[in-house]
Amino acid sequence: MTLQRALAEIRSGHFARVMPVLAPYADGPDIQAKILYAFCLAGTGLHSQAAIILCDVAGRNPTSLHPTQDLSDVMAALDRRADAAATCRAALELTPHDARLHEVLGSLLVQQGLLDEAVETLGKAVALRPNGALARNLLAMALTERGNMDDALTQLHDTSREHPRHAGTLSNMGTILTGMGRLEDALEHFRRAIALRPEDAQIRLNHSVALLKAGLYTHGWQEHEWRFNLPGHTTLPLARLMPTLGPDTDIRGRRILITQEEGLGDTLMYLRYIKPLSDRGAITHLWVPQSLADLCRRVVGVHTVQVGGHAPDYDWHCPFISLPRVFAATSDAWGSRPPYLRADSVKVRELAHFLPQNGRLNVGLVWGGDPRPTMVAPNVVDRRRSLNLRELAPLSHVAGINLISLQKGDYARQMMDPPEDMILYDPTDELRTMDDTAALIMSLDVVVSVDTSVVHLAGGLGKPVLMMDRYDNCWRWLQGRADTPWYPTLHIIRQTTPRRWDDVIERVAHTLGVMAEKRG
Repeated sequence: MTLQRALAEIRSGHFARVMPVLAPYADGPDIQAKILYAFCLAGTGLHSQAAIILCDVAGRNPTSLHPTQDLSDVMAALDRRADAAATCRAALELTPHDARLHEVLGSLLVQQGLLDEAVETLGKAVALRPNGALARNLLAMALTERGNMDDALTQLHDTSREHPRHAGTLSNMGTILTGMGRLEDALEHFRRAIALRPEDAQIRLNHSVALLKAGLYTHGWQEHEWRFNLPGHTTLPLARLMPTLGPDTDIRGRRILITQEEGLGDTLMYLRYIKPLSDRGAITHLWVPQSLADLCRRVVGVHTVQVGGHAPDYDWHCPFISLPRVFAATSDAWGSRPPYLRADSVKVRELAHFLPQNGRLNVGLVWGGDPRPTMVAPNVVDRRRSLNLRELAPLSHVAGINLISLQKGDYARQMMDPPEDMILYDPTDELRTMDDTAALIMSLDVVVSVDTSVVHLAGGLGKPVLMMDRYDNCWRWLQGRADTPWYPTLHIIRQTTPRRWDDVIERVAHTLGVMAEKRG
């Protein structure tokens, strides 16, 4: 077995299968083979033995990244961060003064949501390397995740004074300032970072988020295209990416392949642009997941919906997230107004029978998004936007309402241990696709949800939505607003303190109480 094949097996989690093959290399001169063998040891729970090898390798290259960093990346992609963290702790027993180990462990702890321990660990890294930019940037990230944004900025200001040309520090400051709503300051930091590293796709993408959150859409949409220089986006040729339309661009008869790129919410949000494409004579071919297929087929202007398979013939392709950029210079910059999604009328009648018919306000409830545990950034963001069902206990005391779960996925398990006195109707066994969920929503009076795909589904259907929003909110909800131009029926109730949901839930309860009184 070649080392390349062994690495592929390790990345698939087949540690025990590969370990006997690599064992003869454990004491040999091949450094890469030794590291991969150590990964197998870590993956099979032999953390101390793995640490001995990895510390030996790290000691030979004290200025390079610690090999536990690569172990961390492999284990994160397998959602086995605990094994990587255990190996790092074992390594720290051997080399407690290696700042690199504290950095790797601290980053892992942030990913696991162990934020107090992460801050302590990364504080040690800073003490060991007080002039190191990486340790301070990681500490700033941990502080930000804990909600201590001012402290995070202090760390980065200190780093920036010592390393004034460190573009990553300036970009991280811009990202934190964007989350705090200090958008002018954020944009200035991004401008300085871009001047230093104009081709850095991650910095440019972070910059686009600040622009969009500030409502600077034309520039923001164009800048957002830098994401194609990062892994995980389209694999189709960028030379055939749909261009930005002018007021008189002729696209009659052009076949446009419109593709799913990231979350379901993005697709649901940008389906509003399908009718404007069709109105201009384009042939729209949507390539979407099975869960969205039926719903997409009823969008006005759709020609073809494809699930799976290979890319068909097309003139241009366009990920859903690029559609706002395509239309930015036209009269359809906002796409079709809601409702641009339509539920199946037969399903609406069938699913209505699963709702209580007691005259009370029927409230759909979603408290968690998709955690995507094998992806670092989406998993960290999900921890900010989602909450525990038990935190919603105050809603059980609102008179005149029924709580109806729309929650699917990992967070749905929390219904096994609901808040005391909460009666939560659960029709989710009937909800197999977004089309089913859309049909049930049509019989609800209001949807209460964190920032996830159900918000876009209900908003696109034109149904009332109360969105429980995190402090450092997504760009699409702008800054300092309780409404949104995207969905006229959506009302935003946002955290006033980072990571604290109590006041949000109190305001949601009050709003639902007022709605129930008006209904009565």
